Amino acid sequence: MAQHALARERLFALRETIARLEGKPAPALAAAEREALASGKTTRQAAERNGRGLRLPFGVTSLDEAMEGGLPLDAVTEIRSALFRDAGAASGLAMAVAARLQKQGADDGRLQPLLWIGDAVGTLEAGRPYAPGLRDFGLSPERFLHAAPRKLDEALWLAEAAVESAAFSAVVFEVRGNPAHFGLTESRRLSLRVHAARRPLLLVRQAGEEEASSAVFRLHVEPAPSGLRPLPDGSKLAGSIGNPIFRLTLEKSRNPAPLSFLLEWNPHEREFLPVDEPSFARPPGEQSAHSGAQLPASVDRPYRPQAMGALLAFERAS
Repeated sequence: MAQHALARERLFALRETIARLEGKPAPALAAAEREALASGKTTRQAAERNGRGLRLPFGVTSLDEAMEGGLPLDAVTEIRSALFRDAGAASGLAMAVAARLQKQGADDGRLQPLLWIGDAVGTLEAGRPYAPGLRDFGLSPERFLHAAPRKLDEALWLAEAAVESAAFSAVVFEVRGNPAHFGLTESRRLSLRVHAARRPLLLVRQAGEEEASSAVFRLHVEPAPSGLRPLPDGSKLAGSIGNPIFRLTLEKSRNPAPLSFLLEWNPHEREFLPVDEPSFARPPGEQSAHSGAQLPASVDRPYRPQAMGALLAFERAS
């Protein structure tokens, strides 16, 4: 045991030396591992002892069981939309997960910010984060940082550096489609840094096809129709639109077949609520009663407003 601990200490010292020579921050895992070795604990045991854990449960039993306890906090999780018009749903799910992370951090006394790295091209379709909207969705805008590099290579470098620094509760990396410069090699490099830093990375892929990835889980997301929020007297006839609802398909996991879930997001309590029981998934993009596509949306061109109908003109009084 003593020789094993000495070998691990030498490995961590070598990693710190290499990081200094490359001008990069030393992996945050080294200090944590050294402290764990001194107390006779492994990093995983120390993390669980401190209440951090390595899973973030959704709070929905069926989904958490399918994901082996919840979203992994030391791995890459991909959130994919098959259509550009569903990019908002993918971003919304990532924000809901980030809000749960912020709530967990506040409960544990860890108030680290969240970093959202948006693809400059992708923001043209999905838009940019909006502070009042973040607050309404359950996030703290003062702990939300947004970056929009002009090139994908710059965005990828920033994602790697941000994860390696361990300065953020999570990093969200938004990518449009399946770019040639972001493949399995880049995905594996991100995964290595995420695993070392023990910080999650959410890869939000807009209108992307399924491809080889180092992500532990891949969630396909579509919007689903929301119900009506009841009025104080209990009436729903005149109520406003209720909480957002997502249709999730667990495409990549250890399950033999994809599973589909309907989840409602409660931004006030920052929790997910099940809408129905899981079933076998539909092919991505297939329309159904839960497609959520109620209005015409753009696919590869700007949205064209509908005709406004007859216009009335009034003469201004002098």
